[in-house]
Amino acid sequence: MGSASSDFLAPGRVLISEEELATRVREIGASITADYAGRAPLLIGVLKGAFMFMSDLARAVDLPVEFDFMAVSSYGHSTRSSGVVRIVKDLDLDLADRDVILVEDIVDSGLTLNYLRKNLMSRNPASLEVCALLVRDSDVYDETSLRYIGFRVPDDFLVGYGLDVAERYRNLTEIRVLDQGVDPGAGS
Repeated sequence: MGSASSDFLAPGRVLISEEELATRVREIGASITADYAGRAPLLIGVLKGAFMFMSDLARAVDLPVEFDFMAVSSYGHSTRSSGVVRIVKDLDLDLADRDVILVEDIVDSGLTLNYLRKNLMSRNPASLEVCALLVRDSDVYDETSLRYIGFRVPDDFLVGYGLDVAERYRNLTEIRVLDQGVDPGAGS
């Protein structure tokens, strides 16, 4: 893997290393392979944050998989959710009678996840499971709705491996805790 993690790009301490990410993604891929043996699941990535995770996850699943993407917004350029979820890019594929795995980068309050689950279930998939790379230590959401979980994380603002602040730091190869007071526009 490349090393986009030079000091000038990397705000804050490493929370989850590149090696830890790779190991856990392989483990989740093996679980999906076992759980969906003989089937071809459709992975739906939630853009933009899940794109790196979904790419690595798809290569770790030893089954034919298909892809589609949705983009939703509840943050904009802020570090706090607005509380309103809206679809920015919808799916291209029909979900009817498909085995669907929704691939999320991070589950915070569960607001976006609950919205997406209801929206996708209305499209009549054969099954719908959720795979989240990161899950906040919280009791705000119903964790039984999460089939595959990568890591439990604290309530810090995280960047790297697809996670951003104002579209910056997605290319870091590890997940870092964003330092308080970091200006995402600095250095551009």
